Amino acid sequence: MATNLLVTGSHGGDDPHVESKHDALMHAAMLGRGGYILKTRNWTMKPTAKDANNITIPAWDLVVEGRQIYIAAPTDVNIQSGSQGQKRRDLIVARYALNSGTGVETVTLEAIKGKPSAATPADPGIETGSIIGGAIVSDLPLCRVNLDGITITSIDTLVNVMQPLEDVWDSLTPVTGQVRMPYSDRYITLVRVGRIVTAYAYITLTSNFTQTSNVSVNETIPEGFRPSGDSRAVMRGTDNSGAGSFYLYGTPAGKMVLNGTGYTGRFVGISGCWITA
Repeated sequence: MATNLLVTGSHGGDDPHVESKHDALMHAAMLGRGGYILKTRNWTMKPTAKDANNITIPAWDLVVEGRQIYIAAPTDVNIQSGSQGQKRRDLIVARYALNSGTGVETVTLEAIKGKPSAATPADPGIETGSIIGGAIVSDLPLCRVNLDGITITSIDTLVNVMQPLEDVWDSLTPVTGQVRMPYSDRYITLVRVGRIVTAYAYITLTSNFTQTSNVSVNETIPEGFRPSGDSRAVMRGTDNSGAGSFYLYGTPAGKMVLNGTGYTGRFVGISGCWITA
Protein backbone atom coordinates (compact mmCIF):
# COMPACT_ATOMS: atom_id res chain seq x y z
CA MET A 1 0.00 0.00 0.00
CA ALA A 2 1.31 3.47 -0.91
CA THR A 3 2.82 5.35 2.02
CA ASN A 4 2.92 8.78 0.35
CA LEU A 5 -0.22 9.85 -1.53
CA LEU A 6 0.98 13.36 -2.38
CA VAL A 7 1.31 14.08 -6.12
CA THR A 8 2.38 17.75 -6.13
CA GLY A 9 5.18 17.28 -3.66
CA SER A 10 8.55 15.59 -3.44
CA HIS A 11 8.79 11.96 -2.39
CA GLY A 12 12.52 12.38 -1.95
CA GLY A 13 15.40 11.38 -4.18
CA ASP A 14 14.57 10.60 -7.81
CA ASP A 15 11.28 8.83 -7.20
CA PRO A 16 9.32 9.39 -10.48
CA HIS A 17 5.92 9.46 -8.81
CA VAL A 18 4.20 12.10 -11.00
CA GLU A 19 2.50 10.58 -14.06
CA SER A 20 0.64 12.12 -17.00
CA LYS A 21 -2.66 10.84 -15.66
CA HIS A 22 -2.23 12.95 -12.52
CA ASP A 23 -1.96 16.20 -14.48
CA ALA A 24 -4.76 15.08 -16.80
CA LEU A 25 -7.14 14.51 -13.89
CA MET A 26 -6.40 17.97 -12.51
CA HIS A 27 -6.87 19.60 -15.94
CA ALA A 28 -10.11 17.70 -16.49
CA ALA A 29 -11.42 18.83 -13.12
CA MET A 30 -10.76 22.48 -14.01
CA LEU A 31 -11.55 22.50 -17.74
CA GLY A 32 -14.13 19.73 -18.00
CA ARG A 33 -13.96 16.23 -19.40
CA GLY A 34 -14.87 17.19 -22.97
CA GLY A 35 -12.63 18.04 -25.91
CA TYR A 36 -11.86 21.65 -26.82
CA ILE A 37 -9.68 23.97 -28.88
CA LEU A 38 -7.63 26.14 -26.56
CA LYS A 39 -7.76 29.87 -27.27
CA THR A 40 -4.05 30.08 -28.03
CA ARG A 41 -2.35 29.46 -31.39
CA ASN A 42 -4.50 29.57 -34.53
CA TRP A 43 -7.73 29.04 -32.58
CA THR A 44 -9.70 31.08 -35.13
CA MET A 45 -8.51 28.92 -38.04
CA LYS A 46 -10.75 26.27 -39.60
CA PRO A 47 -9.96 22.99 -41.39
CA THR A 48 -9.71 23.50 -45.14
CA ALA A 49 -9.64 21.32 -48.24
CA LYS A 50 -6.16 21.37 -49.76
CA ASP A 51 -7.46 19.32 -52.67
CA ALA A 52 -10.04 16.57 -53.29
CA ASN A 53 -8.15 14.10 -51.08
CA ASN A 54 -6.42 16.15 -48.39
CA ILE A 55 -7.85 18.13 -45.50
CA THR A 56 -5.56 20.56 -43.68
CA ILE A 57 -6.01 20.67 -39.91
CA PRO A 58 -4.73 23.93 -38.34
CA ALA A 59 -1.87 24.04 -35.85
CA TRP A 60 -4.29 23.92 -32.95
CA ASP A 61 -3.78 23.41 -29.24
CA LEU A 62 -6.42 20.99 -27.96
CA VAL A 63 -7.39 19.36 -24.71
CA VAL A 64 -9.46 16.20 -24.28
CA GLU A 65 -10.31 14.73 -20.89
CA GLY A 66 -7.50 16.83 -19.43
CA ARG A 67 -4.83 15.68 -21.91
CA GLN A 68 -3.23 18.47 -23.92
CA ILE A 69 -2.65 17.93 -27.65
CA TYR A 70 -0.16 20.10 -29.54
CA ILE A 71 -0.36 20.15 -33.36
CA ALA A 72 2.98 21.73 -34.20
CA ALA A 73 2.13 22.81 -37.77
CA PRO A 74 -0.81 22.62 -40.18
CA THR A 75 -1.21 18.95 -40.99
CA ASP A 76 -2.79 17.28 -44.03
CA VAL A 77 -5.03 14.28 -43.49
CA ASN A 78 -5.80 12.10 -46.49
CA ILE A 79 -9.36 11.00 -47.30
CA GLN A 80 -10.51 8.58 -49.98
CA SER A 81 -11.99 9.94 -53.19
CA GLY A 82 -15.74 10.29 -53.44
CA SER A 83 -17.94 8.32 -55.82
CA GLN A 84 -20.08 9.73 -58.62
CA GLY A 85 -23.75 9.86 -57.66
CA GLN A 86 -22.99 9.19 -53.99
CA LYS A 87 -22.81 11.43 -50.94
CA ARG A 88 -20.55 10.76 -47.98
CA ARG A 89 -19.66 12.16 -44.59
CA ASP A 90 -16.14 11.51 -43.31
CA LEU A 91 -14.86 12.45 -39.87
CA ILE A 92 -11.34 13.56 -39.02
CA VAL A 93 -10.47 12.81 -35.42
CA ALA A 94 -7.62 13.20 -32.97
CA ARG A 95 -7.17 9.60 -31.84
CA TYR A 96 -5.74 8.94 -28.39
CA ALA A 97 -4.16 5.51 -27.95
CA LEU A 98 -2.47 3.81 -25.02
CA ASN A 99 -0.09 0.93 -25.57
CA SER A 100 -1.04 -1.19 -22.58
CA GLY A 101 2.22 -3.12 -22.86
CA THR A 102 4.66 -0.21 -22.84
CA GLY A 103 2.46 2.44 -21.26
CA VAL A 104 3.22 4.83 -24.14
CA GLU A 105 0.41 7.26 -24.99
CA THR A 106 0.05 8.79 -28.47
CA VAL A 107 -2.31 11.01 -30.46
CA THR A 108 -2.63 10.83 -34.24
CA LEU A 109 -4.90 12.54 -36.75
CA GLU A 110 -7.07 9.98 -38.53
CA ALA A 111 -9.72 10.08 -41.28
CA ILE A 112 -12.71 7.81 -40.73
CA LYS A 113 -14.64 7.08 -43.91
CA GLY A 114 -18.42 7.30 -43.88
CA LYS A 115 -20.71 4.97 -45.79
CA PRO A 116 -21.68 6.36 -49.22
CA SER A 117 -25.37 7.00 -49.80
CA ALA A 118 -27.34 8.41 -52.71
CA ALA A 119 -29.52 10.52 -50.42
CA THR A 120 -28.89 10.33 -46.66
CA PRO A 121 -25.24 9.90 -45.66
CA ALA A 122 -24.46 9.52 -41.96
CA ASP A 123 -21.41 10.04 -39.79
CA PRO A 124 -19.23 6.95 -39.37
CA GLY A 125 -18.79 5.35 -35.99
CA ILE A 126 -15.87 6.46 -33.81
CA GLU A 127 -14.18 5.30 -30.62
CA THR A 128 -16.13 6.93 -27.81
CA GLY A 129 -14.57 5.35 -24.72
CA SER A 130 -13.49 7.53 -21.79
CA ILE A 131 -9.76 7.90 -21.30
CA ILE A 132 -10.29 8.66 -17.63
CA GLY A 133 -12.53 5.62 -17.45
CA GLY A 134 -9.73 3.39 -18.76
CA ALA A 135 -10.29 3.27 -22.54
CA ILE A 136 -7.09 2.65 -24.44
CA VAL A 137 -8.46 4.21 -27.66
CA SER A 138 -10.65 7.33 -27.82
CA ASP A 139 -11.49 9.71 -30.67
CA LEU A 140 -12.02 13.46 -30.49
CA PRO A 141 -13.96 14.52 -33.63
CA LEU A 142 -12.36 17.62 -35.14
CA CYS A 143 -14.34 18.09 -38.33
CA ARG A 144 -16.83 16.54 -40.73
CA VAL A 145 -16.01 16.46 -44.45
CA ASN A 146 -19.12 16.48 -46.65
CA LEU A 147 -18.76 15.02 -50.12
CA ASP A 148 -21.16 15.01 -53.06
CA GLY A 149 -19.73 12.79 -55.74
CA ILE A 150 -16.03 13.59 -55.99
CA THR A 151 -16.53 17.15 -54.71
CA ILE A 152 -15.96 18.31 -51.15
CA THR A 153 -18.98 20.57 -50.59
CA SER A 154 -18.22 21.77 -47.04
CA ILE A 155 -16.24 21.09 -43.88
CA ASP A 156 -17.91 21.42 -40.46
CA THR A 157 -15.77 22.13 -37.41
CA LEU A 158 -16.99 19.88 -34.58
CA VAL A 159 -14.82 20.91 -31.65
CA ASN A 160 -15.62 24.03 -29.62
CA VAL A 161 -13.25 26.71 -28.33
CA MET A 162 -12.54 26.67 -24.59
CA GLN A 163 -12.95 30.20 -23.25
CA PRO A 164 -10.09 31.23 -20.91
CA LEU A 165 -10.69 32.49 -17.39
CA GLU A 166 -10.09 36.11 -18.43
CA ASP A 167 -13.03 35.87 -20.85
CA VAL A 168 -15.19 34.21 -18.22
CA TRP A 169 -14.33 37.00 -15.78
CA ASP A 170 -15.23 39.64 -18.38
CA SER A 171 -18.54 37.88 -18.97
CA LEU A 172 -19.38 38.23 -15.26
CA THR A 173 -18.35 41.89 -14.98
CA PRO A 174 -21.27 44.35 -15.21
CA VAL A 175 -21.06 46.98 -17.98
CA THR A 176 -23.29 50.04 -17.76
CA GLY A 177 -24.81 52.13 -20.57
CA GLN A 178 -27.69 54.54 -21.09
CA VAL A 179 -30.44 55.25 -23.58
CA ARG A 180 -32.56 58.40 -23.47
CA MET A 181 -36.21 57.87 -22.65
CA PRO A 182 -38.49 59.44 -25.34
CA TYR A 183 -40.68 62.32 -24.14
CA SER A 184 -38.39 62.76 -21.16
CA ASP A 185 -35.16 64.51 -20.19
CA ARG A 186 -33.94 61.44 -18.29
CA TYR A 187 -32.13 58.24 -19.21
CA ILE A 188 -32.84 54.54 -18.91
CA THR A 189 -29.91 52.72 -17.31
CA LEU A 190 -28.73 49.59 -19.12
CA VAL A 191 -26.61 46.99 -17.31
CA ARG A 192 -25.05 44.10 -19.23
CA VAL A 193 -23.64 40.99 -17.56
CA GLY A 194 -22.44 38.52 -20.17
CA ARG A 195 -25.14 38.56 -22.86
CA ILE A 196 -27.95 39.57 -20.49
CA VAL A 197 -29.05 43.21 -20.45
CA THR A 198 -31.40 44.64 -17.83
CA ALA A 199 -33.00 48.09 -18.17
CA TYR A 200 -34.43 50.21 -15.38
CA ALA A 201 -35.40 53.83 -14.71
CA TYR A 202 -37.72 55.98 -12.61
CA ILE A 203 -38.44 59.21 -14.46
CA THR A 204 -40.95 62.02 -15.02
CA LEU A 205 -42.45 62.49 -18.48
CA THR A 206 -42.09 65.96 -20.01
CA SER A 207 -44.57 65.51 -22.87
CA ASN A 208 -47.77 63.63 -23.61
CA PHE A 209 -47.91 60.74 -26.04
CA THR A 210 -51.24 59.09 -26.65
CA GLN A 211 -52.15 55.84 -28.37
CA THR A 212 -48.95 55.61 -30.32
CA SER A 213 -48.56 52.46 -32.37
CA ASN A 214 -45.14 51.33 -33.58
CA VAL A 215 -43.88 54.90 -33.72
CA SER A 216 -40.16 55.24 -34.41
CA VAL A 217 -38.36 57.54 -31.99
CA ASN A 218 -34.99 59.24 -32.31
CA GLU A 219 -33.33 57.33 -29.49
CA THR A 220 -30.91 54.48 -30.22
CA ILE A 221 -29.74 51.64 -27.99
CA PRO A 222 -25.92 51.84 -27.87
CA GLU A 223 -23.77 49.13 -29.42
CA GLY A 224 -22.96 46.34 -27.02
CA PHE A 225 -26.43 46.53 -25.48
CA ARG A 226 -28.55 45.80 -28.56
CA PRO A 227 -30.62 42.60 -28.78
CA SER A 228 -29.55 39.58 -30.79
CA GLY A 229 -30.76 39.05 -34.32
CA ASP A 230 -33.50 36.64 -33.26
CA SER A 231 -34.93 38.70 -30.39
CA ARG A 232 -36.12 42.18 -29.41
CA ALA A 233 -35.35 44.46 -26.51
CA VAL A 234 -38.56 45.11 -24.59
CA MET A 235 -38.86 47.82 -21.92
CA ARG A 236 -42.17 48.35 -20.17
CA GLY A 237 -43.23 51.55 -18.42
CA THR A 238 -46.21 52.25 -16.13
CA ASP A 239 -47.02 55.60 -14.49
CA ASN A 240 -47.88 56.10 -10.84
CA SER A 241 -51.60 56.52 -11.57
CA GLY A 242 -51.94 53.36 -13.58
CA ALA A 243 -53.60 55.31 -16.39
CA GLY A 244 -50.57 55.37 -18.65
CA SER A 245 -48.49 52.46 -19.83
CA PHE A 246 -46.24 51.81 -22.79
CA TYR A 247 -43.67 49.52 -24.35
CA LEU A 248 -40.36 50.38 -25.97
CA TYR A 249 -39.10 47.86 -28.51
CA GLY A 250 -35.45 47.81 -29.57
CA THR A 251 -34.23 46.12 -32.76
CA PRO A 252 -30.82 44.49 -33.39
CA ALA A 253 -29.82 47.71 -35.22
CA GLY A 254 -30.59 49.71 -32.06
CA LYS A 255 -33.72 51.36 -33.46
CA MET A 256 -36.38 52.05 -30.83
CA VAL A 257 -40.15 51.94 -31.39
CA LEU A 258 -42.77 53.26 -28.93
CA ASN A 259 -46.23 51.86 -28.23
CA GLY A 260 -48.72 53.12 -25.63
CA THR A 261 -49.76 56.20 -23.70
CA GLY A 262 -48.01 58.62 -21.32
CA TYR A 263 -48.86 61.93 -19.71
CA THR A 264 -46.81 65.00 -18.80
CA GLY A 265 -45.69 65.13 -15.19
CA ARG A 266 -46.41 61.50 -14.42
CA PHE A 267 -43.78 59.40 -12.66
CA VAL A 268 -42.92 56.30 -14.67
CA GLY A 269 -41.11 53.12 -13.66
CA ILE A 270 -39.38 51.31 -16.51
CA SER A 271 -37.88 47.83 -16.64
CA GLY A 272 -36.81 45.28 -19.22
CA CYS A 273 -34.49 42.38 -19.99
CA TRP A 274 -33.09 40.82 -23.18
CA ILE A 275 -30.24 38.85 -24.77
CA THR A 276 -27.54 40.77 -26.63
CA ALA A 277 -25.95 39.75 -29.92
